[in-house]
Amino acid sequence: DSAEASPSVVFENTERCNPKCLRMLLENISGLTEDGDFTVELIPEINVAVATFIKNIDTKEFVEKCSQHKRIREFHMTARLLESTQSIKAENLPESISSDYLTVYFESTRNGGGPVADVQLFPEENSAIITFCDHKGNS
Repeated sequence: DSAEASPSVVFENTERCNPKCLRMLLENISGLTEDGDFTVELIPEINVAVATFIKNIDTKEFVEKCSQHKRIREFHMTARLLESTQSIKAENLPESISSDYLTVYFESTRNGGGPVADVQLFPEENSAIITFCDHKGNS
């Protein structure tokens, strides 16, 4: 069901396509502009980019268009919907942060949160894994 499809699309094997080229390619395929219709987050360590559509589009259809697009295939990239997850990693946290504070913060609907099932602190990395009761509270 497209209504439940993720607004985010993962592009893998992005190393052959520079960020500016990727953004233009996504504009060409979607007919949208990055300036307000979608955002792109690059994760160069694992050669991945995530496009998140602000404008409501059929992302399943977009992924299908990408898989058939000549340039995407030439770059050996793949596209897939970003799957839902119940856990997120928060990084660059202050040293004094508590699991109680993180729980309250991520349960705040103002922050897009939801009921938190668990918080694991990793003080040596200044990070934490927050696990939600369901996947809707981690946008």
